[in-house]
Amino acid sequence: MRMRRKRNLEPRMEACSDLLLARGKPCKNLKEAAEGYRALLGYEKVFGNGNPVELEIGCGNGGFIIEKAKREPNTNFLAVELCTNVILTAMERTKAAGLGNIRFLNIPAEILECYLPQESIGVIYLNFSTPLPEKSREKQRLTSMRFLEIYKKLLKEGGRIEQKTDSGEFFDYSLNRFEEAGFTLTDVTRDLHHSPYAEDNIVTEYEAAFLAKGLFIYRAVALKGEHRDS
Repeated sequence: MRMRRKRNLEPRMEACSDLLLARGKPCKNLKEAAEGYRALLGYEKVFGNGNPVELEIGCGNGGFIIEKAKREPNTNFLAVELCTNVILTAMERTKAAGLGNIRFLNIPAEILECYLPQESIGVIYLNFSTPLPEKSREKQRLTSMRFLEIYKKLLKEGGRIEQKTDSGEFFDYSLNRFEEAGFTLTDVTRDLHHSPYAEDNIVTEYEAAFLAKGLFIYRAVALKGEHRDS
C-alpha cells in the first residue's frame, strides 16, 4: 500500500531546509546523474568543523542516527533516505532534539558519488535494509556488488561498513558479496543480542519489532582493505 503524503509536506520540508543537503535526482535519470553530475559537499562548511563523518543509508524515521549523534557529539553524520515522507519525520525529530551534527540527503543511494567526496567517510551503516529476495531485484540490494563498489570509493582506507538485518538469507548473501568485493569480515554474529556486541548496540524501531517476534538479529562489520591482527 502506498504511503499517504504527509499533511503540509512542502512547508514542513522547507522548515527543515537547513538540515537537507540534497533532494531528488539532479538529472533526468539515475545513470546520467551518477556518471555526469557532481556537487561535492565540503564537510567543514556544512558542519562548521573538521570532525570525522559517518553515513547511514536508509535512515528511516531517524531513530538510529539521532541516538548515534547524541552519543558521539564529536562525529558528524549524514543520513540518506529516499522516501520524502519518511525523511521529513527524521529531520523534524533531529530539530526537536537540537542536534547540530546530522544532515540529510533525500536521494537514491545510487547517486551518492554526486555529493560525497571519495575516501571521505569513516563508517557506513546499513540497518535493516530491504532484503529484496527476488533474483530480478538483486542489483537493487544495498549490499549488491553495484553498491559495494560505490561504498569502496566513498570509504576512507581502513573504513568500514556495519550491517544489521533480521534476514538470514540476506545476511549470507551480504557476507559473500563483502568478501567478493575485497572487504575483510569481522565481528560476525547471527544472534546480536546474545553476543559481545550487544552492549553498545542501538536498538532501532524495526529491531525492537523484530525482537518482539522472537527473530534473530544478524550483524557483521566489513573493513575496507586487508586488516590483520597485530
